Amino acid sequence: MSNTILITTGDLKLKAVLNESVTAVKFKSLLPMELTMSRWGQEYYGDCGIDAQLTADAKDVMEIGEIAIWPVGSALCFFFGPTPASVQDEPRAASSANPIGKIIDDISPLKKLGSSIKVKIT
Repeated sequence: MSNTILITTGDLKLKAVLNESVTAVKFKSLLPMELTMSRWGQEYYGDCGIDAQLTADAKDVMEIGEIAIWPVGSALCFFFGPTPASVQDEPRAASSANPIGKIIDDISPLKKLGSSIKVKIT
């Protein structure tokens, strides 16, 4: 079974690859899904309805393009640059989140989007 997912918002389509973590497997079982995501600095986040606990690989400093689940808000998060919680230029979650994968396409178009986006994930 493929771990590649497609993230679509408007005309923008981004491919991503999920890792093999317990949280990623749980997230994939919820697909396809549509959700509204809000912008927080250079992160989009939105309630995806997942019931997840923090795992041993949870972290707050993310990589550009990383996808994570933030258990506090049952939220899916896309990181594409600094957030209000960042100390320098690193993407940083509000608090620890479980990494579930990475966007493999060019993420720079995310920087041009507004404060709220509708996203479909298949």
